[in-house]
Amino acid sequence: MPHHTVERELELKLVLSPERSIPVPARLSYRVTDPYAVHIAFHIGSQSPVHWTFARELLVEGVFRPCGHGDVRIWPTRVEDRPVICVALTSPDGNALLEVPSAVVAAWVEHTLRLVPPGTESELLGLDEALAELLTPMPADDLWLGDPWGAADDTPSQDGEG
Repeated sequence: MPHHTVERELELKLVLSPERSIPVPARLSYRVTDPYAVHIAFHIGSQSPVHWTFARELLVEGVFRPCGHGDVRIWPTRVEDRPVICVALTSPDGNALLEVPSAVVAAWVEHTLRLVPPGTESELLGLDEALAELLTPMPADDLWLGDPWGAADDTPSQDGEG
């Protein structure tokens, strides 16, 4: 299996109010070894970045139309006549509204789709092979798969019956 990662450093905006936002450096990551997910690391000035992981499908769809429920919601819009993708994140620690340049996200998503086309993700996980290996009977399985009471045999028992 190929071990490819598609990464993109970018600056997004953390929206504090309709009038105020601050720049936040971030990194988008997509790994062939985790083909259903996208990862975002936000560098917010703390010792370690804040990481979010969600379905790649959400970002693919969110480039074109509003999508998502609950913790991650994504939608395209225009801010000051610039096309942006809004990402709303909700956690027990708080909420964040982020604006990401549409062209950057669309190009990055397109790269991930060329690397792993939609519908082919499961092939990369090796689930069929792993399941076949788990279900392959082993020699010791005969003890468990056979008749637990054993076949009736014609040997007389010690007490002379049978």
